[in-house]
Amino acid sequence: MKFVIIGGDAAGMSAAMQIIRNDEEAEVVTLEKGDIYSYGQCGLPYVISGKIESTDKLIARSVDTFREKYGIDARVYHEVTNVDTENKIVKGINLKTNDHFEENYDKLLIATGVSPVKPTWEGIDLNGIHTLKTIPDAEKVIKDLDDFVQNVAVIGGGYIGLEMAETFRELGKNVRIIELGPHLASIFDDDMAKLIHEEAEQNNVSVHTNEGVQSFKGDKRVKKIVTDKGEYDADLVLVSVGVKPNTGFLKECGLHTTSNGAIQVNRYMQTSKEDVYAAGDCATHYHRIKERDDFVPLGTTANKQGRIAGLNMIGQPNTFKGIVGTSVIKFFGLTLGRTGLSTNEAKELNLPFSSCSTEATDIAGYYPEARELCVKIIFRDDNERIIGGQFIGKYGVDKRVDVLATALYHQMTLHDIEDLDLAYAPPYNSVWDPLQQAARRAQH
Repeated sequence: MKFVIIGGDAAGMSAAMQIIRNDEEAEVVTLEKGDIYSYGQCGLPYVISGKIESTDKLIARSVDTFREKYGIDARVYHEVTNVDTENKIVKGINLKTNDHFEENYDKLLIATGVSPVKPTWEGIDLNGIHTLKTIPDAEKVIKDLDDFVQNVAVIGGGYIGLEMAETFRELGKNVRIIELGPHLASIFDDDMAKLIHEEAEQNNVSVHTNEGVQSFKGDKRVKKIVTDKGEYDADLVLVSVGVKPNTGFLKECGLHTTSNGAIQVNRYMQTSKEDVYAAGDCATHYHRIKERDDFVPLGTTANKQGRIAGLNMIGQPNTFKGIVGTSVIKFFGLTLGRTGLSTNEAKELNLPFSSCSTEATDIAGYYPEARELCVKIIFRDDNERIIGGQFIGKYGVDKRVDVLATALYHQMTLHDIEDLDLAYAPPYNSVWDPLQQAARRAQH
């Protein structure tokens, strides 16, 4: 049987490896628009900062490895422009030779990921204005960071925006974040976001909220950024205002998609067309707390969905169990973690809910170097089921986020959290874990 996979990164190659490992007769063709396969996009800010010495370190497996070791027909510079789902033909163009190609398939996986949104602001095409998604993107930023670059503007206060603001400060640049919304990191509640703003201020990052970009000024290279509230010097700009699924080439295929273009899939990663699957950032992600499909593009989810798609494509039924919305980020000296719903999301779903916040320490308070850890949990009023949580502190955040993510997966209540048998010793925790402290407080 012939399997064609569009996209050579997390979801696509996770699927390809499952097919190769479990079906000795399989013919696997992967079509990648770029020339780099299977790399860690989340590491790009750390290459730019110098913490990771080279983008080569981010590549999990090279194209040659897929070809020579696993026998995958891994192609580069092959951009797919159309899919004929009735006749099972993938059509596209070789970007190196400009030759058109067609590829027949028995089973098809679409794993084309997302691209950064680049608004049509006046001057957006000036030199010095960047987005960050791929290794070539990172290399362009690195090449552009000459000594003359002093004033950097980051547009968008999401995860990439925060990580890159930290990176630019570490490189000695003056950094300004411009955010259209009311606070940085919109997936956090405003009371928790205050801690993020304080951290930005302490690290000399200028933060502008409720401010919209209008245009850029400069001859060939950007010199200024113009907003609805002012005008600022900018030698380099990073635009990080969201992403969109790379699914525009599928408009004539008749695949069911959401309003933003994400491909609708079921729990077997099947699309609305027979023998066509989708996985990763270009597909929908079932949210276990919202109990509906969502769009939360993350590398962890892409790898899971790709693996599941590959198994289903070879007739080994497997289902995607869904996400609970877990993420974590380093921002200067803080770790920001969250899982489940924010209060805004709970309101949008019309859920009966309450929240409880507490300040604890990451380890026993009397032990040397105990650090403050802020915890917020969100729970239903009607049954005390936990539906979300947020954690901000210098240490111990990741551990609590993962515990709560597990609790959310299993629909645990405040009482269940309190009863968990968690590890304790003064250098590692309090007798009552900060998460349990918040759960106990919520019940009184």
